[in-house]
Amino acid sequence: MVMNVGAVRTSLSADQFAQRLREIGMFFEGSDSVHQTMRRVADRLDAAGISYAIVGGMAVNAHHHERTTKDVDFLLSAAGFAAFRQLMSGEFSTVPGRPRRFVDAANGVTFDILVTGQYPGSGQPGPISFPDPATVGQTVGDLRVVDLPTLVQLKLAAGRYQDFADVVNLIRANALDESFQQRLAPSVHADFIECLEEMRREDEYEARQDQNFRDAQGESGDH
Repeated sequence: MVMNVGAVRTSLSADQFAQRLREIGMFFEGSDSVHQTMRRVADRLDAAGISYAIVGGMAVNAHHHERTTKDVDFLLSAAGFAAFRQLMSGEFSTVPGRPRRFVDAANGVTFDILVTGQYPGSGQPGPISFPDPATVGQTVGDLRVVDLPTLVQLKLAAGRYQDFADVVNLIRANALDESFQQRLAPSVHADFIECLEEMRREDEYEARQDQNFRDAQGESGDH
């Protein structure tokens, strides 16, 4: 019997793609494992009286830009982090070699703890450090989420490709302009303006594409 390897690979790829589409749908419904872990950890923090704020990709979603993410980030004070480690049981475990990364035993989803006073990006001292969650959190639904200026500032300070992409999309989703930089640290003003200009370049590109399509449709209609 000769196996059609190409057909098997295509079938597996199609199955994986279909599964990913189901996962994406569940994510935007808020019923996926990442949301479950986020709520489970937040519930434990609330029950213990530990102040927290959700940051990272889940905070981006809370501030009106929808995208998926495979993990959750929580901002805690140093005292809050110490208290969290004390209340941990078999429900959460640390990832070997990553003292601030934990695994939810219920589903395998990981979550990171960012600690007040430490630094985003390389972790080296810089002009922007992680703030106290008690001073930058806001309530979204029944969860505490970092406020928009702090989210944008931390992402600009982190400086990764995804962080800049998130800022571009947050600018668009929240109709931000040059005046918003007044709510940010001076050290990230130039990067914020660059993200704002990138958003405008993308919008101009889309407008040109639409106009080119309309022009082409008009030309074809004349024949």
